[in-house]
Amino acid sequence: MLGLMMDTPLLLKHIARHAERNHATREVVSVTADHPRHRYTFADSLARARRVSNLLDRLGATADARIATLAWNDFRHLELYYGVSCSGRILHTINPRLFAEQLVYIINHADDEWIFFDVAFAPLLAAVAAQCPRVKGYVAMTGAAHMPDVELPNLQCYETLLAGESDDCEWPDFDERTASSLCYTSGTTGHPKGVLYSHRNTVLHTYAMTMPDAASLSALDAVLPIVPMFHVNAWGYPYAAMMVGAKLVFPGPSLSQPETLVDLITEEGVTIAGGVPTVWLPVLDYLRRSGRNLKPLNRTVIGGSACPLSMIEEFRDSYDVTVLHGWGMTEMSPVGTVNRPNARTAGLEGEALRAHVVKQGRPLPGVELRIVDEDGVEQPWDGASFGALQVRGPWICSDYYELDEPSAAHVDGWFDTGDVAMIDADGYVKITDRTKDVIKSGGEWISSIDLENVAMSHPAVREAAVVGMPHPKWQERPLLVVVTDTPGDALAAELLEGFEGQVAKWWIPNDVVFVDELPHTATGKVSKLNLRKRFEDYRFPDA
Repeated sequence: MLGLMMDTPLLLKHIARHAERNHATREVVSVTADHPRHRYTFADSLARARRVSNLLDRLGATADARIATLAWNDFRHLELYYGVSCSGRILHTINPRLFAEQLVYIINHADDEWIFFDVAFAPLLAAVAAQCPRVKGYVAMTGAAHMPDVELPNLQCYETLLAGESDDCEWPDFDERTASSLCYTSGTTGHPKGVLYSHRNTVLHTYAMTMPDAASLSALDAVLPIVPMFHVNAWGYPYAAMMVGAKLVFPGPSLSQPETLVDLITEEGVTIAGGVPTVWLPVLDYLRRSGRNLKPLNRTVIGGSACPLSMIEEFRDSYDVTVLHGWGMTEMSPVGTVNRPNARTAGLEGEALRAHVVKQGRPLPGVELRIVDEDGVEQPWDGASFGALQVRGPWICSDYYELDEPSAAHVDGWFDTGDVAMIDADGYVKITDRTKDVIKSGGEWISSIDLENVAMSHPAVREAAVVGMPHPKWQERPLLVVVTDTPGDALAAELLEGFEGQVAKWWIPNDVVFVDELPHTATGKVSKLNLRKRFEDYRFPDA
């Protein structure tokens, strides 16, 4: 027997409709290249989002077109979040920090029809446009007075196009499983892999994000998403803030400018911010030097990579800001766990508290977790046993977009995260290691094998391995370990110079060390575990 409830699909347009009717006057504040401090209301934003939908119709975008963005966190990007997805099309947010070859692959693999971009990324697109022949045109997200002087096929001006459209648009109903957005992750070797989100999973993730044991968002909050909107939909904040009526404050291209971030927090009444540890390190340093504070900020969700205990304690003790340690990944939409207290942990003090706050937290309702050993046997939640962390749930991807064959990461209905973890009796997860040989630097993945392939192309290199080693600013940075007959500073400089133009600049190893031989497993593979143990006391020169 079925229940007698209305069968209303879970669509992003219902978040937009609720926001427009219940939170119409709530503000969206943005820093952009052409607006030092742009501000308008939710109603203004969603009216322009409907213009975006009409614009896509007039441009001839197909019903399920992938519409790409290379853009910072600002009001125009927010308009595309809703204008593209609510029309039934797919918003494809592209990480501009990727190497050019990866950008070309992603654009072509997604089969993007149009690319909307911030002016700052015009040279990047101009350099790769010839290799993306199926893109129908490029739209610069600015006004006519600030159009970039670059050669791009069918280059259009966003504000000029929108001025010619009506905001009279009735967003259609469709199956809630319809794709809403697309993000690519390059967490493993080979080509980046696409994660295709649906309206259903995005709405469910949004509900979960607003819960008290997650980000606990309400209409009294003002949200500063420092995590980029091209990185897993800014962790869902553009949807969650609209849903509950929280003010949205976007830093635009100032994501890494501490003074601007502090100005926005203090002047716009920001109560919650989200970002990776890397963005907070310079902010804390600026606060120490300037003597300023973070009022009225009271909490920040920190994920992307492990948050250092010293950072958690400095936020708490010096600025009265609670760090909500979280964990997730692109394949999880992305939030999987948040470290919120329960009845037993709320009273922890001293060393017990210090040991607890570095954990990544409990799973949000809707996320199932398990840890398994090498034989796939599930391990107990006792805080001591560890295993490969696997997840499943309604906002976790069932497989990657347009793969030639099913991913090995998906096994028996579970997704293997590539992380090794322990889970205690209360369900708090602590990530202890990674099963993959990728390196996470400042919240972004770096492929060690790709770096090794470049290093091995040098004629003087006999064997090479790259491992991630601790770094005080970036959490991890790549260390290149080389076997050669001619070690020395000259070869080290040549090797590092050889990465230029082969990988993204931020992938280039911080240092090169030379050894007589690399440790190997019984099957002849380099043992990264033993290599890390050998260099456990190593410190980078810039550390």
